[in-house]
Amino acid sequence: MDVFEAIRTRRSVRQFTGETIPREDLERIVDAGRLAASGSNKQPWDFIVITDRAMIGQLATTSQWIEKAGAMIAVVMDPESRWWVEDGAAAVQNMLLAATALGYGTCWLEGYTLRHEDAFKALLGVPAEKRLMVLVPVGVPVEWPTKEKKSLAEVIHWERY
Repeated sequence: MDVFEAIRTRRSVRQFTGETIPREDLERIVDAGRLAASGSNKQPWDFIVITDRAMIGQLATTSQWIEKAGAMIAVVMDPESRWWVEDGAAAVQNMLLAATALGYGTCWLEGYTLRHEDAFKALLGVPAEKRLMVLVPVGVPVEWPTKEKKSLAEVIHWERY
């Protein structure tokens, strides 16, 4: 799938089959995150790939649909970098698109992650000075959501608003 098709078809998926994901595919997805744009090329990220079902279950807490994900990617950021939020967002978007291109569904879990950040950091062994920005469940979708996006005509402006 080319990048434009991945952009057109990517949606948040919250229903997974529970199938495992090959390590090579997970490495390709994380590598896409690693290659994201980064302010002053600081690359303030680390990625934890979780495939252990028990650990995924612990990270699911109140959102049981997460337990059916084939894997989870934790995006750990260094807040010492001036642009850690922007860099993390770029890395996550790259991973979402890469996963879509490989036929996997994903969902960006930020608010959920931040509410449980301290507990999740302890579970995953994340150093105290780092931030656990996002959890990204990755899995084979039961179905692809088809929510409509605004049309280009509704959002594009030329020269001035």
